[in-house]
Amino acid sequence: MRRALAGALAIAGLGAAVVAAPSVPAAQPDAHVPWIGYLANEPTPDSTPVLRNALRTHGWDEGRSVKIYYRYAQGKVDLYPQHAEELTRLNVAVIVAIGAPAIEAARAATRTIPIVMVSLDDPVVTQLVAAAPRPDANLTGLTTFVAGLSRRRLELLKQAVPRLARATALWNPASASVANELRETQAAARTLGVELTAVELRVDRDVRDALAAVLAQQPQGLVVLADSLALANRERIVTFTSRNRLPAVYPLRDFADAGGFLSYGPSWTDVYRLAAGFVDKILRGARPADLPLARPTRFELVINLRAAQKLDLRVPSSLLERADRLIE
Repeated sequence: MRRALAGALAIAGLGAAVVAAPSVPAAQPDAHVPWIGYLANEPTPDSTPVLRNALRTHGWDEGRSVKIYYRYAQGKVDLYPQHAEELTRLNVAVIVAIGAPAIEAARAATRTIPIVMVSLDDPVVTQLVAAAPRPDANLTGLTTFVAGLSRRRLELLKQAVPRLARATALWNPASASVANELRETQAAARTLGVELTAVELRVDRDVRDALAAVLAQQPQGLVVLADSLALANRERIVTFTSRNRLPAVYPLRDFADAGGFLSYGPSWTDVYRLAAGFVDKILRGARPADLPLARPTRFELVINLRAAQKLDLRVPSSLLERADRLIE
């Protein structure tokens, strides 16, 4: 069992990638030093550092044998298209797109430059690709969506809060993938004897309204379904659950790092290592259409003991023993 302080996750200078980005040239001038475009909402400790290190193991050393141009939306969805178009004008060799808005922007900007996606959704259900595991045209990569995870998350919340009888699921109805996950969570709730209600989290709706609707349900627990919109608003969601002493289970460790109680999901370290493998193959001449889509195989349970203390929860020892990481 790995124990780590939440503060140890902070990596100095992550934001500098945006501020210190090189001036934009007209096009890639040196075919011997390929350029990679990186498009995401924000830098995180488990994203670009892991990607850079993984690329180095494949022989791609940033600044020497490869250059990476980072573009971040920082919560402003309208920035994705212009960032994607800019990377296209740079004529980068490959674009790494993280999350649905980045993937959609990259696809709209180019049908020729290879795109390595990291998707939170099921790419077949959301029609990013025609059928798994085959990619489409210039798009390949991986998805963190794995059937059965939402059921497991509700089970974990029930173990942490044995008296859980009423819970609310926070979900984005704009995603067909999340809709499937909601149905899976509802089935799990029936099996566990938990009354489950659902509250929509919409792009065109203030997050405060959605959280107020959650509070009106008077749940004993909250299940947050995996979605880029929820991830971008994790600080507000976690603050809400802490302030209202509402135990919650989340789909990604980012929520636990932000102060959330429980998270169960794919290991970001594994995800970005897989992404680096796709980039390496493409830089060496592989076509995206020949690279089958991948899914992570390792999942981690993170328990935030500080959050548990604020919630006045005594976490069962059986759950603590199964945790991959404790935040103390």
